[in-house]
Amino acid sequence: MKDWHVKHMEKTVVKYVGGLAPDASAWERKNHKRYVSFSSICRQIDYDIKHGVTNEQVVSFLRKVRHDTSFSKVRANDGSMDRLVEVEKYFHDTVRNFR
Repeated sequence: MKDWHVKHMEKTVVKYVGGLAPDASAWERKNHKRYVSFSSICRQIDYDIKHGVTNEQVVSFLRKVRHDTSFSKVRANDGSMDRLVEVEKYFHDTVRNFR
């Protein structure tokens, strides 16, 4: 079950950082507006942390999104780096609070 939560955390981060596609349908825009906000993403990742994902895994995946070439399309979207910095800041502060 821990593996599922790791994958869910990764999908959640990519979904938030990548943002909404420019050619998204009305249904996709509505669901994005409803479910993909900073607070809901942090809440989902915190839920995954409760179920076995470590804070270090979250921070290392955020570094991977920032530096790995496989995520270059995600980083190319408008505002993606701002959203990535926002999530990194939240979870770096969280890691410091646990130590």
